[in-house]
Amino acid sequence: MSLVSEFKDFINRGNVMDMAVGVIIGGAFTSIVTSLTNDIINPLIKLVSGGGTEISGLTIPVPGTENGIDFSSFISAIINFLIVAIVVFFIVKAFNKAQNLGFGLTKGLTSKVLGKDGEEIEMVPPTCPFCLEEVKEGATRCPHCSGEFPKPAAPTPKQ
Repeated sequence: MSLVSEFKDFINRGNVMDMAVGVIIGGAFTSIVTSLTNDIINPLIKLVSGGGTEISGLTIPVPGTENGIDFSSFISAIINFLIVAIVVFFIVKAFNKAQNLGFGLTKGLTSKVLGKDGEEIEMVPPTCPFCLEEVKEGATRCPHCSGEFPKPAAPTPKQ
């Protein structure tokens, strides 16, 4: 197998493409979170605190250095991180809820087939043996945990 074809196989894997899309979306999302922090949250902090958004006065001077140990800058960075983390958490939570609402409409649907003796057998959609999430019929990998199936996923009779 040539180096070019190996690279092509690597790039065409689903996980690599998903990761690439995630990095690009994350980069674009950074500007949204920065704008939210700078244009909405920081002005609210200024309004409540009656001044700037920086925590000041927590600097320990160190002889021979210009800045010293600046705890106020570190605490401000932690607060900014927590704000970004909370915003991302709520956006991901809303996305997952919206996704689950759509998925809930089809989850657990059963189909019926005729058995050998002519009676109807209820079939349950295939599930991943590793994470137990529902997968599409014919799948060879789980989209949830990336587990590889020994054979394509198929519906099973309801027990």
